Amino acid sequence: MTPASLLSIGELSRRTGMSVSAIRFYETRGLVKAIRTTGNQRRFMRSDIRRLSFALIAQRLGLTLAEIETELATLPQGRAPTRQDWQAISGRIRGALQARIEMLHKTRDLLDSCIGCGCLSLDRCALYNPNDRAARAGAGPRFLLGDRAQDFDDAGPQQVRGSTAPGSGGRPPPPRGPTRRRQSRHSRRGGQG
Repeated sequence: MTPASLLSIGELSRRTGMSVSAIRFYETRGLVKAIRTTGNQRRFMRSDIRRLSFALIAQRLGLTLAEIETELATLPQGRAPTRQDWQAISGRIRGALQARIEMLHKTRDLLDSCIGCGCLSLDRCALYNPNDRAARAGAGPRFLLGDRAQDFDDAGPQQVRGSTAPGSGGRPPPPRGPTRRRQSRHSRRGGQG
């Protein structure tokens, strides 16, 4: 390998868009390996551009550092990854990415309502999660994690909307789950409200 084919850490930073400190961090983790010159300067192979670019993209996709390290460990050191190398990585991370996509969709759909976090600070939580019923299933955003408000209804599935549950003080039961609000006839016709 000729010195002309190697990149300084500054050149690698410019080519990947990563800071020098980030490249040094990845080097300490073994994701890239510098070659030392006779003057003890770091030099990197051109193939490290792709390794670091993958790490950058994988982070933005939500992969953990451990997942990135695992995948980069499968790539050859010293040569650019081939199409087959990338396809193998793609096949391995596809399921994890799909799960993240589904979680993002669910988060987007629930952000306007209650995620079952137990905060009880929003006016609407009194409707969706009164008395923090979702906490019965455990910590965290229960509705976002897949639990449903109706799983925690004290009244049970037979309770008819509009009637009162025993011990509720005459209040009607909460709506079943974080569903979208029904539009009134007025708002369906294009009016406000």
